Amino acid sequence: MSLPHLHLVSFPLCPFVQRSVITLKHKNIPFERTYIDPRDPPTWFRDRSPTGKVPLLIVATDTALFESAVINEYLDEISPPRLMPEDPLGRALVRAWIAFASDMIMGFQRWITASDQEAFREARDEAAKGLAQLEQQCRATPFFMGSDFTLLDSTVAPVLMRYDLVRDPESPWQPEQFPNLARWWQHVSQLAEVRESVPEDFRERLQKMLSAQEGFAGPRLAATLAAGGH
Repeated sequence: MSLPHLHLVSFPLCPFVQRSVITLKHKNIPFERTYIDPRDPPTWFRDRSPTGKVPLLIVATDTALFESAVINEYLDEISPPRLMPEDPLGRALVRAWIAFASDMIMGFQRWITASDQEAFREARDEAAKGLAQLEQQCRATPFFMGSDFTLLDSTVAPVLMRYDLVRDPESPWQPEQFPNLARWWQHVSQLAEVRESVPEDFRERLQKMLSAQEGFAGPRLAATLAAGGH
């Protein structure tokens, strides 16, 4: 089956877009990518995106798909072998944890944008609870569901990549506290589709974004990145 032309609209720091890039690269699906400025998106993007958010996947020049989980399932269906379990319960379980991982991204955002130390620690504690729940789910090897890479792996990878970079002493992510996740991330972080899912200057872009923030968390975490992440 020939694949349609796929045009992924993104911006370089978006973790939700990164999920789809990992899936595209894992499946070796050809795609075009355009970066936009989310603060000043072009008119054509505003006309095509119902939510005004990325990712947006334009299929064969005329159909626009939005929401990263939906995009990933579409990509999975048009390019076998599937990255979802064969049984209905298994697929439902993966979808549930994908939704959970979306909440974890928002928890990371609350932590890195905290306005003061109290909010910083509250966000840290809440995010740590999410990591602990994910730790309990991550008992298979080498991937979340066992021997095969699934859409859950492509969904969680952007979360752990960011935590692994921003290694503040008060980070929710302390690898020794989450040995299952640490083992999983050590394996997944070496995959080409994960390493190549962000721009080469991703770290510098993240540091710049944090430095530009007002309040407590941004400048502190930018300094952590500048010092090497530890």
